[in-house]
Amino acid sequence: MHDTIPLFPLTQGLFPDGLLPLQIFEVRYLDLIKRCHQQQQPFGVAWIQQGSEVQVPGQVPTLHPMGCMAHIREFEQVQPTFFRVVCQGGLRFQLHDVQPGPYGVLQGRVSYVAQDPEVDIPIALQSHADRLGKVIAAAQKQGVIDQLPIFAPYHLDQCGWLANRYAEAMPISAQLKLELLSELDPLKRLESVTRLLQDN
Repeated sequence: MHDTIPLFPLTQGLFPDGLLPLQIFEVRYLDLIKRCHQQQQPFGVAWIQQGSEVQVPGQVPTLHPMGCMAHIREFEQVQPTFFRVVCQGGLRFQLHDVQPGPYGVLQGRVSYVAQDPEVDIPIALQSHADRLGKVIAAAQKQGVIDQLPIFAPYHLDQCGWLANRYAEAMPISAQLKLELLSELDPLKRLESVTRLLQDN
């Protein structure tokens, strides 16, 4: 079943449950973000394959076929034409078609990808959960947990959630991150993260 959603193209996208801070100043996105906030509706974060995040007259960015919904969790209107928002990743989507929309906001025809099934972390990969768990515990102890770019609850026992947190934080190319985002098997995604950690 297909849906049509407004798109926010970025060079580095978003993972399910991930945290995405945005500074909004382009006219086309001021209207989009205000409406999404007022109506409590998400928008789609699409990964740019070729092109620019900032609108260039006569140019439309080429987008990758996999993206992620973004739900606004914090909204601050700093000035009439400048917003700060914090978004949380929702469902992934496959992008089938892109068309121009109101105010120059691209509209995507998408089909949604189901949430990751709950897959327990195998003993061989438990060290990754332990490492992130120590970071979270230390931030809680120091009273700076709100500065950690991770939303609670912390599903440290689930392959998909853990793989996504590493994938969004690792200093790897956008193409590699996209490959991880596109992997539907959460255990395989965590195994791929493990190989990338060993390579870096």
